[in-house]
Amino acid sequence: MARPPMFQRATVTRISKESADARTFVLAPHEGPITYRAGQFCTFRVEVDGRTLFRSYSMSSAPETDGELMTTVKRVPGGAVSNWLHDNLVEGDEVEMSQAAGRFCLRDTQVPLLGFSGGSGITPVLSLTKSALATTARRVRLLCADRDPESVIFDTALTELAAKYPGRLSVIRHLDSASGFLTPEAIAEFVGFDGAADSYICGPEPFMEMIEKALPGPGLIFSERFGAPVPVLPETPTAETPAVTPSIPETPTAPAKPAGEGSVTIILNRKKKTVPRKDGETLLESARRAGLTPPFSCESGNCATCMAKVLKGHATLRQNNALTDDELDEGYVLTCQAIPDTDSITVDYE
Repeated sequence: MARPPMFQRATVTRISKESADARTFVLAPHEGPITYRAGQFCTFRVEVDGRTLFRSYSMSSAPETDGELMTTVKRVPGGAVSNWLHDNLVEGDEVEMSQAAGRFCLRDTQVPLLGFSGGSGITPVLSLTKSALATTARRVRLLCADRDPESVIFDTALTELAAKYPGRLSVIRHLDSASGFLTPEAIAEFVGFDGAADSYICGPEPFMEMIEKALPGPGLIFSERFGAPVPVLPETPTAETPAVTPSIPETPTAPAKPAGEGSVTIILNRKKKTVPRKDGETLLESARRAGLTPPFSCESGNCATCMAKVLKGHATLRQNNALTDDELDEGYVLTCQAIPDTDSITVDYE
């Protein structure tokens, strides 16, 4: 079965102010409700100053509890897309959004759920919390870190959930302005009990790394990361506009195979281009070398913007935090992470 088109239009039906710098956008996809799981995200395609940009934002709604699709976006200093959304979108406007993706989801278990959020990292954690409380008997404990009282997101929503589920949901608020940054000792104190728990972490990278190292265990840790956006490449790189290297660590590459020993064929926007295969080169890099401008965003295997389907051959993913097992079985790959391991391969972005 063919996968639905990557992007579709959606109408912004309502905008809610969550904090001084965060807004929730309620969306009505034109092709009907989007199927998603709590904790997943959608990628948005916007035109800003003549450039096509992609950004991924988590849903703050949960399919089991909300009849509307909601995503919450925090304004980021210098953020091209977050600032554009805040400054330009009004109710009734349309946006382009992708299907849902991501693996930051609940697993089938009854162990307690610990949520750690920094700033807007509360967005997917709220979605997970809603789903866990509505569909399981799990206890949920959240540690939410924010810069100051004006930065707190979803205070009312979490207060109402705690009142609705007494004894099952507890929320601890940490304000950096009052107590400084969280410490490993504070994390250990928050966990506080012996036994397994699933820990879900989302926030700034230093915040996440500190918590991952501080968690005493036992239990599983799930972390949601988004790579930094990279610039959109021109149609054909020139001496004045060199190709941009990925933000992920480079993989050493072997010398290119001579022409004829392998090929990469890319199908994009009704164009079909074939280039000689280079060992260690990702499919996204091959597509650029062919003169195409494929979609991409994070280049870290997190957002699924660059996904395509392998029609012939096979590729191995260096990283995958976006595609589901079913999508992998159907032949979809993240081209920013996919390295061919057959001499020839054909990939279709359609």
